[in-house]
Amino acid sequence: MEKLFYNTGYEAIFTGLASACFAQILKVIFYFLTHKKINFKIFTTTGGMPSSHSAGVISLSASVGLIEGFASVSFAIAFGFALVVLQDAAGLRRAAGKTAATLNRLVGEIIEHTNQTKPYEVLKELLGHTPFEVFMGSLLGVSCALWIHFVMPNIGFLAFLK
Repeated sequence: MEKLFYNTGYEAIFTGLASACFAQILKVIFYFLTHKKINFKIFTTTGGMPSSHSAGVISLSASVGLIEGFASVSFAIAFGFALVVLQDAAGLRRAAGKTAATLNRLVGEIIEHTNQTKPYEVLKELLGHTPFEVFMGSLLGVSCALWIHFVMPNIGFLAFLK
């Protein structure tokens, strides 16, 4: 079974998904350490530390590079895709989150000054990432890819499937 998993597309897909999930788990842990309370909603939200989008796409592209070679067309495509996602996470989505925060503040001030009681929907503000969060997600992604590619085959991770 291990021969069907390692050095195949299954390894690359698993690596990308596993690192993104691991990043989401780390977000819940970091939230708990910072706020001293558990918030499982963090597991399904965007934004925060580390970037799960960054972890997933960098892990996927690193896995493709390890399997097919870093000079392969497949790696070039995966890495190009990763760069677009990284730029989006730290650029466009972060800007959208800042815009949402400003709008929420302005609407709150308008309601406060006009004494309106009409409820309004608060826009989600935590959409993107700081460059540091993107970097840490990328570092996590490379680490996961290396661990899954080089360590897991030696510890017999899939031995229970035989």
